[in-house]
Amino acid sequence: MARHPQNNPTPLLDASFGEPEAMAQVLDAHPDYRVLRRLQPKREFGLKRTGDVMKVLILDTETTGLDPAKDRIIELAMLSVDVDVDVASGRPIQVQDVFDELEDPGIPIPAEATRVTGITDSMVAGKRLDEARVAEVMRGAGLVIAHNARFDRGFVERRLPAFSELPWACSVAEIDWQSLGRGSAKLEFLAHELGWFYDAHRAEMDCHALLAVLSAPLPNYPDETALGRLLQAAQTTSYRVCATGAPFESKDLLRARGYRWDAERKVWHTQLSSAAALELEGGWLKAEVYKGRTVRIEIERMTARERFSVRGGDVQHMTL
Repeated sequence: MARHPQNNPTPLLDASFGEPEAMAQVLDAHPDYRVLRRLQPKREFGLKRTGDVMKVLILDTETTGLDPAKDRIIELAMLSVDVDVDVASGRPIQVQDVFDELEDPGIPIPAEATRVTGITDSMVAGKRLDEARVAEVMRGAGLVIAHNARFDRGFVERRLPAFSELPWACSVAEIDWQSLGRGSAKLEFLAHELGWFYDAHRAEMDCHALLAVLSAPLPNYPDETALGRLLQAAQTTSYRVCATGAPFESKDLLRARGYRWDAERKVWHTQLSSAAALELEGGWLKAEVYKGRTVRIEIERMTARERFSVRGGDVQHMTL
């Protein structure tokens, strides 16, 4: 039996709901629906300058593959963002500059890279990054943020060595998204959680999406943002601890503790975020792994200038 329009409790097709946003609001109000809106890039964020301002670069690359030693950049994008560092929550003030350029990698773009990015050989033919323009955007930057900085930093430092002089932060490795109320660290998922969709895997739009995600209030900490947490992380020294000469039978204990196996160097290692954590970890290693024996383990000390770079940090040794 056909239902009469007047009996429909949610008249989505009624003329009064003809505008898309009006229909979206009706769906938003219904418990069985969630609406995604197209992410609109912002240049102004409605925050007044209250003190010192840091210039932060939000950066993303598209490449021919995953290995910076043999693959090449085909697109580089950066947002130059003024951030008020006196605001503990870490909120942007203004996007001052946008850079987005393609580059001919000098090799055919693999089909898989084109499938993911939509970038074709004809789009990049004869193009080259304007290095003077890159240097202009970089000038005065206090921090570079990328979503998987180890990947992006490897590519841009190889192509543009000046990036090795800047501090870097990673919105994947340095933000525990799950503990903050998000189910995944994938950028598209984080945007969807906030009600946005966008054309992913083009560098500039990925930068706008990352800035939007980082500047949104955290679900479990509404007075904080992930951007603020990354600004704090960039001020810290971290430590890569190698369980040098750990007995074979301790492998399950180390794995359960969060250590990872470095097959090339044949050592278990983990990352610690403070000197206090390093001291505690040393005590645990001596008691649980080395069973009270005196040993020397390798410690790699890193600041934001070394983190996520293939160059590594300052290697030291610690006697337990």
